[in-house]
Amino acid sequence: MKKNIFYLFAIITLGFSCSDNDQGSTSDGYNRGALLSNVVNNIIIPAHQNFDNELGVFESSLNSFKQDISIENLVQLQSQFVETYKAWQYIEMFNIGYAEEIFYASKMNIYPANVSRISDNINSENVDLDNNSNQFSAQGFPAIDYMLFGLAETNEQTLDLFSLNQGNNPTFDYLNLLVDKMVENTDAVVEYWQTEKQDFINSTSNSSTSSLNMLANDFVYFYEKGFRANKIGIPAGVWSGTLPQNVEAYYKSDISKLLALEALQACHDFFNGVHFGDSQIDGEGLYEYLAYLDDTNYSDSSMFIGLQDNILDSFQNSRDKLNLLNNDFALQVQQDNMKMLEAYDAIQQGVVRLKTNMLSILGISVDYYDADGD
Repeated sequence: MKKNIFYLFAIITLGFSCSDNDQGSTSDGYNRGALLSNVVNNIIIPAHQNFDNELGVFESSLNSFKQDISIENLVQLQSQFVETYKAWQYIEMFNIGYAEEIFYASKMNIYPANVSRISDNINSENVDLDNNSNQFSAQGFPAIDYMLFGLAETNEQTLDLFSLNQGNNPTFDYLNLLVDKMVENTDAVVEYWQTEKQDFINSTSNSSTSSLNMLANDFVYFYEKGFRANKIGIPAGVWSGTLPQNVEAYYKSDISKLLALEALQACHDFFNGVHFGDSQIDGEGLYEYLAYLDDTNYSDSSMFIGLQDNILDSFQNSRDKLNLLNNDFALQVQQDNMKMLEAYDAIQQGVVRLKTNMLSILGISVDYYDADGD
C-alpha cells in the first residue's frame, strides 16, 4: 500500500535547499509555484471535473436502465462504463491529499475483481464498502466490469438477471450501491481540490511533504506500479507465472489496451504540463523543470543532459510497443506473451529515467517502498 504508513525522509544530497522564497523558487532558481499552478488549475482539477461528469452520465444511464430494463439501455450503460473508465485513467495518479486519506484509488480500481466477495455482498443485507480490509476488490470499476459483462455470456442473459423480481433485485441493488459510493467519493475528492488548491500551490519547498515532491512521487508510482506492473507486468508473468485473468477490464475484455494507452497519454500530458482537454496548450511541467536545469547546467552529471527528451522518447517507445498488442490483453498473454514482455521492457526504461534519473536531479526522494526488485 502506497506511503500511508512509511515515508523515506532522506533528501538525496545534491545541494538543494528545503526553503521557499516569495516567488515559490527553491535554491536552483526554478519557480515551482508556476509549475504547481499549471498542474493544479489546468490538469488536476479539469481532469477530476471531467471524470465527475462522465461518472454522472454513467449514474444517469443506470437510472434509465432501472426504469426500463432493455437491451438498448443495457448497451448504453455498458458504453458509458467504457467512457467513464477512460476518464479515470487521467486522475488515478493523483492519489494525494483527501484521495489518499480515503483510499480513493483502491476503492475505484483494484483488480482483478473478487468475484466470490461480490457474490457474498450481493446476497448480504448489510454491506460496508468502507471496510478497507476486504472490500477494495469488490467495488469500483472492476466489480462493475464483472456485473455488466461477466455475470452471463450474453447481454440477453445479463438482462434476465437484472429483470428478476423488479423492485427487489439484490444484483441491481448492489450495482446501484457501487455507483453511489463512487459518486460520493469522487464528489468529496473534487471538493478537496477546489477548497485546498491554493494551499497546495503555495507549498513550494523541497521537502518530503511539499506538494511537488509528493506529486512527482505519485506520478512515478503510478507509472511504475499502476501502469507498468498492474496493466502489463503482472498479467504477463514478470514476477510469477502468467495471469491473463489479472488484466484490467478482464470481463469487457477488449478495452485493456485502450485503457493502457489512455493511462500512458495521461502520464505524457502530466509530464509535459499539457492542459487537460486541449493538447495544443501546455504550461510549466516536469519537462520544463528538467529543461531549465539542463539549460543552467545545474547538474555536473552528463547522464542528465537531455533527460527530458529521453523521457519523451521512452513514452513514445512504450506507445509503439502497446500499439502492437491485441486489444484484449488476456488474449495477448495467452497467444503471444513475448509482445507483452517487450511492452513491459519499454515501459521499464521509462521507469528508470523517471524514478532514478529525474527524481535524483530534482532532489526528490522516493517516498514508497519497492518490493519488485527493480
